[in-house]
Amino acid sequence: MVVGVVRLTLLIHDSRSLKDKRQVLKSLLEKVKNRFNVSAAETGALDLWQRAEVGIVAVGNDKAFVNSVLDKALDFVESLCVAEVTDTNVELLDF
Repeated sequence: MVVGVVRLTLLIHDSRSLKDKRQVLKSLLEKVKNRFNVSAAETGALDLWQRAEVGIVAVGNDKAFVNSVLDKALDFVESLCVAEVTDTNVELLDF
């Protein structure tokens, strides 16, 4: 079993409140979950208005497949242009 984890740091320029931030993140996370069949959640910077830390996780039996899904999910997040991706960290774990 292979578990792939992507940690993203996002900068949400148009956010003026936590409500704005949550609205953007909710939409972004739902789109990623539905399109790529992964788990995604806000994992850090919970009280900051314009910054968010997001985790995306995929599980499979083939390392190349899991890596491909995570790469596509990351490209999709960047293509939405609702938040600037300032940092990424990808890990693939074998169990």
